[in-house]
Amino acid sequence: MTQARATSRQELDPADLRRDFPALSQQVHGQPLVYLDNAATALKPRAVIEAVELTYTRDAGNVHRAVHLLSQRATEAYDGARDKVRRFINAASTQEIVFVRGTTEAINLVAQSYGRPRLKRGDEILVTGLEHHSNIVPWQILREQTGVELVVVPVTDEGEVRLEDFEARLSGRTRLVAIAHASNTLGTVLPIREMALMAHERGAHVLVDGAQAAPHLDVDVRELGADFYALSGHKLYGPTGIGVLYGRRELLDDMPPYQGGGDMIRSVTFERTLYNELPFRFEAGTPHIAGAIGLGAAIDYLDALDRHALEAHEQRLLEYGTRRLQDIAGLRLIGTAAHKIGVLSFVVDGIHPHDLGTIVDHSGVAIRTGHHCTQPLMKRFGVPATARASLALYNTEADLDRLAEAVVKAREMFS
Repeated sequence: MTQARATSRQELDPADLRRDFPALSQQVHGQPLVYLDNAATALKPRAVIEAVELTYTRDAGNVHRAVHLLSQRATEAYDGARDKVRRFINAASTQEIVFVRGTTEAINLVAQSYGRPRLKRGDEILVTGLEHHSNIVPWQILREQTGVELVVVPVTDEGEVRLEDFEARLSGRTRLVAIAHASNTLGTVLPIREMALMAHERGAHVLVDGAQAAPHLDVDVRELGADFYALSGHKLYGPTGIGVLYGRRELLDDMPPYQGGGDMIRSVTFERTLYNELPFRFEAGTPHIAGAIGLGAAIDYLDALDRHALEAHEQRLLEYGTRRLQDIAGLRLIGTAAHKIGVLSFVVDGIHPHDLGTIVDHSGVAIRTGHHCTQPLMKRFGVPATARASLALYNTEADLDRLAEAVVKAREMFS
C-alpha cells in the first residue's frame, strides 16, 4: 500500500495542507480558529466537500436500482468508493467491505449478526479497560440476550494494556476479543497483531475498533490479523454518517442479515426471502450514497500524501505538545503510554474541564471536554472528566502554543 501513496506531495507543508480545509479560514470569538478536536470529528478537505456536492447536484440518482444515466453514474462512484476502502485497509475483496453509518453500527452489527446466533451462557468476550462505550454497550446488550460474560483487561497507570495481562485473561471460553486499535481518550496504541495471534491460538475471533487508528496509522487488516475491523468516515476527513465494517469473507458468509429491506434481497415472496450476496446482504435500504462517495474522496486525498510522513509529523506535534503542557504548573497528563497517536488528555488543578474548555474556546481554540464516552476509564483514573486536545495532519506547533497560552490564561483566572 505504501508505494501507491507516493506522490508529488510527499514533502509535507502544513501551511499548504491547511489551505485544503475551508473551516480553518474562519475566526472564533475574534480569534483565528485552532481546531484540536479531531478525535471527535476531523475537518473536511475541499475535495471531499466538492465530491459530496457533485453527487447531489449532478449524480443524484439512487444506486443499483435504475438504468438511467444518473443512477449509473452514482452506482459507479458508490461501488468505486468501496474498492477504495478495500485498498486503503488491504482487504482481500470488496465483498468484505460493508458500508454502515459508522464504527458504532459496525460493532452492533457484529454483536447481533455474529455474536447473538453463536454465543451462549458461559462464553466470554474479552475487552480492555480503555474501550469507548460503543465497544462496551453492544456486548452488554448481547450479555442480556445470551448470558455471555464480559471480561475486562486492566489498564496501567500509564494508560497501557500489557500483553501479559491480556494473555492471562484469555481462556478456553473466550470466543471473541473486541479491542480498540487506539484509545480515543488516551491515544494509546494497542499491539493488535500480537493480541490477535494470542486470541487465534485459543480459537477466538478478533474485532478491532479502528475509529481512531485509521486516520493516523497505516492499517492492513490482514497483517493485523483482524477478523473484523470497524472505522468511521468522519474521523477520516470524510462525511458524517458513513463508516465501514470489514469482515473476513468466510465469517460474513455465515452471518444472517442484521436488518431487512431493499437491496439486501435476491427475491421476496410472502412465504420466503432469499438474501443477496455479500456485502449487500448487510446493507438494507437506500445507502448513504454521498457519504460513501465522500469517504472515497477522503481516501483519495490521503492517498495523495505520504502516510509515513504524516505519521511522523503528528508524532513530532505530540512530543512538542506534551512538553508544552507539562511545563504548565498544576497540569497533569492522563495517559502517557510509550506508543500513542496524537491525543493529549489532561486535567488542571482547581479548574473543572468544562470550565477550562469554555475559556479555551474563547481564545479561539477548540478542544473536547468530558468523559469522551469512556466513563469506566475515567473511573480508573479517578477523574470525572478530562480536557482533550487531539491532532490531525493540518495542526502545527503554533496551534499547540495557542493551546498552552489559553490554558495558562485559564489558570490565572482561577488563581
